[in-house]
Amino acid sequence: MTTKRFILLALIVAGSLVLLFPGKKINAGNPPDEGMWLPILIERLNYVDMKKMGLHLTPEEIYSVNHSSLKDAIVGLSSGSPATGGFFCTAEVVSDQGLIFTNHHCGYSAVQNHSTPEHDYLTDGFWAYSMDQELPNEGMMASFLVRIENVTDSIIPFLADSLAEKERGKIIREITHRISERATEDGKYTSRVSSFYSGNEYYLFVWKTFKDVRLVGAPPSSIGKFGGDTDNWMWPRHTGDFTIFRVYADSTNNPADYSENNVPLTPDYHLPISLGGVKKNEFAMIWGYPGSTSRYLTSYGIEYNLKDFYPVIIDVFGKEMEVMKARMDVDKAARIAYSENYAGLSNTWKNFIGQTRMLRKNHVILKKQELETEFTNWINDNSLRKEKYGEVLPELKEGYEKLGEVSIPFYYSRIAGAGLDIVGFAQGFSPLKEQLEKKNKAAIEETVNGLRDVVTDHFKEWDFEIEKNTLGEMLKLYAKNVRKENLPSIFTTIEKDYNNDFMAFANAVYNTSVFATAEKANAFLDKPSLKVFKKDLGWLTAESMQAESGKYMSAFGEARSGLAKGNRLWIDGLRDMMPDKMFYPDANSTMRFTYGKVLDYFPADAVHYDYITTLDGVMEKEDPDHDEFIVDQKLKDLYQAKDFGPYGEDGKLVVCFLTTNDITGGNSGSPVINGDGQLIGLAFDGNWEAMSGDILFEENLQRCINVDIRYVLFIIDKFANAKNIIDELTIVE
Repeated sequence: MTTKRFILLALIVAGSLVLLFPGKKINAGNPPDEGMWLPILIERLNYVDMKKMGLHLTPEEIYSVNHSSLKDAIVGLSSGSPATGGFFCTAEVVSDQGLIFTNHHCGYSAVQNHSTPEHDYLTDGFWAYSMDQELPNEGMMASFLVRIENVTDSIIPFLADSLAEKERGKIIREITHRISERATEDGKYTSRVSSFYSGNEYYLFVWKTFKDVRLVGAPPSSIGKFGGDTDNWMWPRHTGDFTIFRVYADSTNNPADYSENNVPLTPDYHLPISLGGVKKNEFAMIWGYPGSTSRYLTSYGIEYNLKDFYPVIIDVFGKEMEVMKARMDVDKAARIAYSENYAGLSNTWKNFIGQTRMLRKNHVILKKQELETEFTNWINDNSLRKEKYGEVLPELKEGYEKLGEVSIPFYYSRIAGAGLDIVGFAQGFSPLKEQLEKKNKAAIEETVNGLRDVVTDHFKEWDFEIEKNTLGEMLKLYAKNVRKENLPSIFTTIEKDYNNDFMAFANAVYNTSVFATAEKANAFLDKPSLKVFKKDLGWLTAESMQAESGKYMSAFGEARSGLAKGNRLWIDGLRDMMPDKMFYPDANSTMRFTYGKVLDYFPADAVHYDYITTLDGVMEKEDPDHDEFIVDQKLKDLYQAKDFGPYGEDGKLVVCFLTTNDITGGNSGSPVINGDGQLIGLAFDGNWEAMSGDILFEENLQRCINVDIRYVLFIIDKFANAKNIIDELTIVE
């Protein structure tokens, strides 16, 4: 199924990015808006500055383990346990009945899963006008942070400097597993110990995780996705990027699997909502779960990304999107089935294009080199420093060079090879092949029964033409960009029997393989045979791709592990060099807060961007012939009548606004909160001019794009007439 394929790609992408960076000059403090800070340290590190900027809450009102506080309204959304993975988005509690707001693109998968050609909620929107109309979402989880503990002293003393990285990693896993297991209190909580500063510190995070999360409301894509790929990462923006869910609990207000007997969660805290609007220079803070930044990445790491990593992702994802779009434009079922995958690919694809351009335009490599020169001068001033840190930068340089030697064949083997739909699906039949070889009838029957469910699940959201054409295009890209001696053995067959006509080969695979359709796969399971595995083109492709992937995975993993020690010492050295500087840790899908202000910016000479957009801009952008800029007739009617209710201001309706908050992926859906602790918007994007910001914070350019909470309420109230939702909220005039 394509959703699983995209998850694989996302993991590859995430696994290839490293670390963070503190600031532009080592002798300067951070810009006032820079930093993704740990809540546990707010009183010691940040509170004085926040108060000066306009915060009116006490530290205890913001983060408390013993009493209800603002942190209890922040929700991590995941598609599995946060103990084993991260959060894909953030949400916030906005009522005393477990109602939560997040972004439209965060709820996109849930809306898609409930959509059919007959009930196309993606296009038309969805609104539950009573709780019995709310829709359950299998696998979706909502986690509330219980506490954070610094457990560094329980780990670092057991890690001798002489340990090899592999052994060091083993000890860390053993200790963190014990700490995490104790913290779950026999399943009451979920927990995870996360590494910070590349292994220099460790923190325990404990959550209460709820498994019954139901869809309450989502605007039509013409509002929630207005501007689409064209406006993605861009300002001015006019997107009503929100979706509404509700968290359910058992009768004792504790987590439980989905049940009709469950009741809405009674949260420890929910955010009041302000109708006061935003003003320039007003204080704004954002809380949430940022996924990954690379602020400590050296110039060598950036050069590696620009040369060996980003181009592969841009080429591969771009071609996949091209194949999907061609089919989605003519087939409604395919459009619904692949909409989430397409959106995810497009987001990453455009992000990497933007990063490539802005890393160069903003001279980030040069700024990193300046830091590295100052670091080198600092260590050369002291023999003890030189002994400890002298080889750090040379080893990192060498490590990235080694990584670059295997990266391109590795990425293609994983994405355009082992990551292909039919390859992954066919590989799932490996246990059956093993049992057939053993001739164990009972085991064969048991394996076959298990694979029946795999077949059903795989082909739920699937299109024959998209997958067949993707195979052909990916094989063509693979052959074009990887040296012949590094190609999987199946390419010899393609050259010999198909004269390197990759689409002809793809047609042959999908026309003959038992793994190409649900019908053929089930027929094969009716009469499984070893002969099929020996001659089936789908299986032979999968076998070939997996073998090559395994070979390069080992080399790639070894090259990456060689960077671990260098990165750890690099960050340790920076902190040693600047003992008075407040270093914030790398984003790693743990709860953080960031504070800044509402502010406009100047992206280029003679160009000024205001800090708000209004509904006027939606109407100006309308293009009925472009599916990204369609405007719903009801929205036009409300606009013409200026029927904005209490959500308008001086005859205008603000749609989006800018803040200087430091966020990244995972912060999508995060609450934007004013100095009084009231919700004023939802964060959903960054701006194009600061696309290099995950690697180097751009003080004068970096902006967070947010949907104004008044626009959210206007759509719920005036557009959807969902008064039941409005009545739940605590609204401050």
